[in-house]
Amino acid sequence: MTAPIGVFDSGIGGLSVLRELLRLMPDESYIYLGDSARVPYGTKSAETVRLFAGQCAQFLLDQGVQLIVVACNTASAVALETIRAAVDVPVIGMIEPAARAALQSTRSGQIGVIGTRGTVSSGAYPAVIQALNGHAPAPAVHSFACPLFVPLVEEGWIDHPATRLVAQDYLDHLFAHGAAAGSPDIDTLVLGCTHYPLLKPLLHELLPSVHLIDCGEHAAHVARDILCHSAPPSSNAAPNVRFYLTDIPPAFVSIAERFLGFSVGGVERADIDHLVLVDKMMG
Repeated sequence: MTAPIGVFDSGIGGLSVLRELLRLMPDESYIYLGDSARVPYGTKSAETVRLFAGQCAQFLLDQGVQLIVVACNTASAVALETIRAAVDVPVIGMIEPAARAALQSTRSGQIGVIGTRGTVSSGAYPAVIQALNGHAPAPAVHSFACPLFVPLVEEGWIDHPATRLVAQDYLDHLFAHGAAAGSPDIDTLVLGCTHYPLLKPLLHELLPSVHLIDCGEHAAHVARDILCHSAPPSSNAAPNVRFYLTDIPPAFVSIAERFLGFSVGGVERADIDHLVLVDKMMG
């Protein structure tokens, strides 16, 4: 049996990434770690996020994973290179795969990005989009922080009227910002937080003509390429996923089962506060 794939996020948002991984590689085994005791990461300092993300990565390494998916845009923005420098397994973040997909998607050259305050303030998406675009004229990137989406999703209010009102207000501000900059024709929107794809049905309804970029979907394709899964999936076996949370919210199992479409079973509590990510060069 091959080693499992490790996936971590600050809470339940990484389920959107896990779902895409399972869709592309159903025969693999997975370990999912949600740092729900310390969610959200997007409001915390970069130093704190690097500490927390390093602890999550070390927990997964201790489980013997073959690859780590950092299923959190905030951690990807500020901690990805720190983790990569410290481990011997491949580490995939959210930002570059989504930025590449946004570049391929846009026709107007106007890209919107919504995310946590941490992701938006990092400037990671505009920087990566510019780097991937090389010397060609850079698309305009309009970023807007949507901090309330994370607690709404964590609460399970995926189709609640309050969530609709908040989403409409955020999107009105995003598109008004684009129009004020002389660029009203945003045709591609990056969901720059792994919690946000859980709101995709609502966002599709509010933005029917805008292409939504799900960072987890594109990161899953990168993982499949790294692991050389070229054959179509063929297994009908039940998904092999072990779930760990640093705190177990009452709504987690029902949200996970609703979103993933299978019985989650037992969820184990993970104690990671004492862990330290050990640099591979220091041993």
